[in-house]
Amino acid sequence: MNEDELSEDGPFAASSAPLAPSSTAEPASYVRAERYGRTPRTSKRGRIIALAFGAAVVVVIGSWVVWAGFDGTASTVDAQNRAFVIVSGTRVDVAVTVSVDSGRAVSCAIEAQNSNHSVVGFKVIDVPASAQRTQQITTTVLTTEPAVTGTLDSCWLT
Repeated sequence: MNEDELSEDGPFAASSAPLAPSSTAEPASYVRAERYGRTPRTSKRGRIIALAFGAAVVVVIGSWVVWAGFDGTASTVDAQNRAFVIVSGTRVDVAVTVSVDSGRAVSCAIEAQNSNHSVVGFKVIDVPASAQRTQQITTTVLTTEPAVTGTLDSCWLT
């Protein structure tokens, strides 16, 4: 029997002789990296993509902050229903309270609705600029059929 047959691993035992380095072979780590797409080139490309995405996120958030900051200085209208009175089958009186910065004119849409919540009367009223912040307005809305309610639809600066 020779020496290979006597070893624990049998004839397939590893040789203790060192392998000679090959000048043409690339390191095993580079071969694995290339096989799985982790070369230095792809890593650099990934960093560039991540930086570009991060910069885009910063630009979008920064733009939103600037837009929201300038938008917050605008005057706003606060309007509420106060009451309504059904005067007849063709007429409803609607009372609203409108609050806006003094010196600003406002327009409001008032509507009358029937029992099916269909609009049966509509009117746009102009609230002139005033030194007072809050004004109470009462207006008459003519209807095409009997209404069950009169309500404020919306108000806007004019």
